[in-house]
Amino acid sequence: MSNRSKEMATTDETGKHTGADIRIRLMSHRDSISEITALLHRAYAGQMAMGLQPLAGRQDDSVTKKRCGSGECYLAVIKSAGSRSKEKIVGIILFHEMEDETSPPWFRNKFVDSFSQFAVDPEMQGLGIGRMLLDTVERRAAECGATEIACSMADPDEGLKKFYLKRGYRLVEYWQWAYTNYRSAILSKSLAPQS
Repeated sequence: MSNRSKEMATTDETGKHTGADIRIRLMSHRDSISEITALLHRAYAGQMAMGLQPLAGRQDDSVTKKRCGSGECYLAVIKSAGSRSKEKIVGIILFHEMEDETSPPWFRNKFVDSFSQFAVDPEMQGLGIGRMLLDTVERRAAECGATEIACSMADPDEGLKKFYLKRGYRLVEYWQWAYTNYRSAILSKSLAPQS
């Protein structure tokens, strides 16, 4: 598995981070579950403010740990300021989560793989981190033999839906998870054959 970096200046003239040294890597046992949970809560705060109850926006550390261990969990990290070895987690995506709940019919197709628990720190959005995380799981799905990659998202979140549609995802069905208070849109994207 290769680690990808984005080559950009570290900060702009205002001191705002520009996305330099962003790296996507597999989660390790040394990563802070509490830091990941806090990131998820920040990233899903907009949906919570809409009155939605996404699991990632309210789960505790024990649920985060269980979910992260149920598939391939990828993190977007940057070097922490003033530290040569410490990294700050700025994004997350979970590939092929093994759910306790019954999954949507589309997810059960052998040619479909899926991702969940996708989040980018709100202060770091717009730097291509989400694209890098999606590139990672789309590549992994193709490597695993899938011809489709799918996700479940809060149907009322029109902004998020537009993000996915621009990336080539399409609506395939709706689903009601037992642990949410909204209808989920199941989106899927065809994967190009690997050469």
